Amino acid sequence: MENCCGLLTSKQEPVPLKSVEVELEVRDHVATVVSTLNYENKEDKPLEAVFVFPMPGDAAVCHFSATIGQTQIVAEVKEKQKAREEYDDALSSGQQAFLLEESDQSPDIFSLSVGSLPPGESASIRLEYVTELAVQADEGLRFVLPAVLNPRYHPQGSEGVQVTSVPASLVPYSLSFSARVSSPRPVSKVESNCPMDPLKYLNTEQSQATVKLAAGHKFDKDVELLIYYKDAHQPTAVVEAGQTSAKPGTLMGDPLVMLSLYPEFPQAVMSSLASCGEFVFLLDRSGSMGVPMNNNEGSQTRIGSARDTLLLLLKSIPMGCYFNIYSFGSSYEHIFPKSVEYSEKTMEEALKKVEGMEDDLGGTEILEALKHIYSQACIPNQPRQLFVFTDGEVGNTKEVINLVKKNSASHRCFSFGIGEGASSALINGLAKEGGGHAQFITGIDRMQPKVMQSLRFALQPAVVDISVKWDLPKGVSVSVLSPPITTLFQGQRSLIYAQLTGQSPKAAEGSVTVKYSLAGHPSQNKLHFNLKPAEDSGLTVHRLAARTLIRSLEMVEDEEVVEGGEPDEGVKKKKVVELSVQSGVSSAFTAFIAVNKGSGETIQGPLVRRNVPTPMPMMAMCGGGASGGRMMGRPIPRMVSCSMPMRRTVMEASPSAQMVNVGGMKSCSMPKRRTVMEASPSAQMVNVGVMEAQSCKSMESCGRMKTLLTAMRRTGVVQRESLNCSLDIEPQQPPRDPLLQLVSLQKASGCWELDPALAAAVGKTSEEVENTKPASENKEVWATILALIWLHGFKMDAQKEWELLAMKAVSWLRAPNAPCVAECVEAGNTLLGCKVQKDALGI
Repeated sequence: MENCCGLLTSKQEPVPLKSVEVELEVRDHVATVVSTLNYENKEDKPLEAVFVFPMPGDAAVCHFSATIGQTQIVAEVKEKQKAREEYDDALSSGQQAFLLEESDQSPDIFSLSVGSLPPGESASIRLEYVTELAVQADEGLRFVLPAVLNPRYHPQGSEGVQVTSVPASLVPYSLSFSARVSSPRPVSKVESNCPMDPLKYLNTEQSQATVKLAAGHKFDKDVELLIYYKDAHQPTAVVEAGQTSAKPGTLMGDPLVMLSLYPEFPQAVMSSLASCGEFVFLLDRSGSMGVPMNNNEGSQTRIGSARDTLLLLLKSIPMGCYFNIYSFGSSYEHIFPKSVEYSEKTMEEALKKVEGMEDDLGGTEILEALKHIYSQACIPNQPRQLFVFTDGEVGNTKEVINLVKKNSASHRCFSFGIGEGASSALINGLAKEGGGHAQFITGIDRMQPKVMQSLRFALQPAVVDISVKWDLPKGVSVSVLSPPITTLFQGQRSLIYAQLTGQSPKAAEGSVTVKYSLAGHPSQNKLHFNLKPAEDSGLTVHRLAARTLIRSLEMVEDEEVVEGGEPDEGVKKKKVVELSVQSGVSSAFTAFIAVNKGSGETIQGPLVRRNVPTPMPMMAMCGGGASGGRMMGRPIPRMVSCSMPMRRTVMEASPSAQMVNVGGMKSCSMPKRRTVMEASPSAQMVNVGVMEAQSCKSMESCGRMKTLLTAMRRTGVVQRESLNCSLDIEPQQPPRDPLLQLVSLQKASGCWELDPALAAAVGKTSEEVENTKPASENKEVWATILALIWLHGFKMDAQKEWELLAMKAVSWLRAPNAPCVAECVEAGNTLLGCKVQKDALGI
């Protein structure tokens, strides 16, 4: 057997990628990311290294180069098939070549091919992208460096993106990450889900700062930064000069302006929530929803957190609305044949069904569920609001987003990406095309407050009649490059990119006015800006604008691009390719290609392919998997597992079954034996490799094994009797959260009933609660006021989760139900040991 030095894959193949270095520069709300990937061939034959990895779905990849020795080769953007042919021709002739291409299925997956790396030689690959940072509910800016690429599920018969994966703990290369933040305003703090070195300020104004990732990143999660500035976000405009070498009148030759708008709505309007609407909740119940929310022991599963969230949502919907709940996996289900009016009866029926929802529907086929929802007629005067909960492990991303876009006039779509590695392209795309809002729940985030914020958005009056008016000096005209603004939310940023043509006098100013109507009240926001180009902005705005145009073109149907005459399938592609090549920004139809033609020496010997593995967290390995397929037209091998002794497990299934290898697991005293399992044709099949029998070192490892086996058993892959293991497979149910216990008792009308369950929820006996009730007040009023006092007295840290259902309770009390509120509040405070004022309750 050949002895290989260096890093190895699970197949004992050397990994030529040694390290990844990432430098982030944040200027206000725009991020520039430079990644350097260092390769080294320690074998005795030339290699081709292929690395499939995640990227932010809205990134504008704008630079790709390779350095070999003292030679740097800068890649060009070319039509994708031509770039592939040039790459293959270079390898065939013994030249070095480098190819970077975006997935045909999803813009958040890229493939990097490093070709003909001779024995003993090193190469450094540099790629650069720019992106805007999303604004969070607490006004932080969120940056994510995707480190996790989960396998994507592909419906039967579709081509899939396939990756080579290993457990995160066995990723055979290192990551270093540093960030520099600068803004006109002081930087107050930078938070992260990963260990970071302390924040260092670079000036006395604290408007510039740096931070670094602590050594030893485990690749078990994406690297997330939350950046906070001391002042709230303000509307801004950045004017950027055109490229001197580009022709005036073109996208790259003219100045561009980027407008960041933060609409502020009147408080009186914002406090009045709608009492109508059709709320459709669509829940992912694929196998991957059975894994924990994070790596902490005892962490709730994704499906468990989603169930709790649906409880809060169903309790917070106003009376008079309509609702329905759908769930999907390899098939889809619904609780009611069509949306029903919200009432005590329908709410209780739905909650009983929700309580029994598990991660037992197989794959992640969201498309058919969405088609069925859109086929249902909308209810007059009940605006449809769609809430989608998924871990984003979907392969047909563009098809799903296109369907939402086609139906955008009939609804708003709010999307929630659950867990590490959720597809940013899918989650952001659903919200963007559906006129809603996107949220990501990762690490130790709680799902509930983020979802309730989106429910608030959905209940707020819709902003309509949005128009943008420009006022520019004479001789200057404007061409808006961004799609029309269709949605505005309080405190959320809206971006406009526009091209400025013509000559403007020095120190000239322009303005833009956004007009809209909110709850019947006409409003407007006006922003003045200087037309003088900003210094040192490079071409960042141009690249972001080009990315916006490219994504917009990619989303339209071919016939929409044709100007007169019969539709031509190639028109859209031609326009995208021209724009991509002109701007140097990647697209679905182009690729970066670099060929080293300088040395003149051909590389001898057969070329050996090495697939660089991406990290897949241990907890993500037990869900529904991805089908075998091709990555951007090139065959990719099925996933490999980690380099540990392997036991083969044989399973039988029909040819349509989805196959996934899951590696890297150590079991608890499981004997080595050959096991045969059968599954139905629709079953998701998991090849459980690397279950080498070892005794458990800790309860933690036993807990992880339980999680895996439980999820596999739920999906029908493993039967309890087929596992000769002493583990109790059923996970212990943690005691219910006291807040959720109280919430579960609330009636649809908003009130609570006085019963032993309520007494227990507020920590008292039935006798204590009954005996302290004011004699003149009825039981429901007393119970409702007790519940409100308990929420305000003990759960203010979770106010975002319960404030909407509390508003329902207050509305119920304000009706002629509570004549002696003050007496009840005083008695309730005495009983619960609180000091909550009547005004604080909103009564």
